[in-house]
Amino acid sequence: MTILLSDPRVHAVPVRECGEPLVTLGPAYGPARARVRTGLARRLARAAAALPAGVGLRVVEGHRSVADQRAIVARYAAEVRAAHPHADAREVERLTSRFVAPVAVAPHVAGAAVDLTLVDAAGRLLDLGTPIDATPEQSGGRCYFDAPGISPRARAHRALLAAVLTPEGFVNYPTEWWHWSHGDQYWALATGVGAAMYGPVGSAAGAAA
Repeated sequence: MTILLSDPRVHAVPVRECGEPLVTLGPAYGPARARVRTGLARRLARAAAALPAGVGLRVVEGHRSVADQRAIVARYAAEVRAAHPHADAREVERLTSRFVAPVAVAPHVAGAAVDLTLVDAAGRLLDLGTPIDATPEQSGGRCYFDAPGISPRARAHRALLAAVLTPEGFVNYPTEWWHWSHGDQYWALATGVGAAMYGPVGSAAGAAA
């Protein structure tokens, strides 16, 4: 059964902040110039180097502010309530967390996550079955990493992402094929380590570069 970011087990994972700063990813990852923890940047570089010739990683988003996270949660929760009018507050929170994490455990707020995809040598997006940030409602559930109903080519591209990111310690959020993290509370629970390395970015992590 899929563990969602609203699960109390995720919230229960302690954070032992290691203090790594954020760094800005270079243009090799596309125009977003996303910021991530330094350890994440090193892992991404090794993953990118493991891709076949002519294929690259395009990072669309990394660190996200608390204010931005709250805004996304509020916006999508409103969509969930409209789509599921009989859901109570707890169920709305659960359904919302399929697409956006509660602020307290959000991997993006910790600088511990990237939303990414694959591109060809000319920078054109490869087919991964849905656009990045397609909600479960918009995509009919095809945003889930293991969703049925996507093409063999999209399936192969998702498998390629996993093949280069998993050995570098990244964990996929199963409801979003594009979301991969390392060092956050969800990662810690999924991998069985005792604590997260990265918490919400603040003075310990710097606001860096």
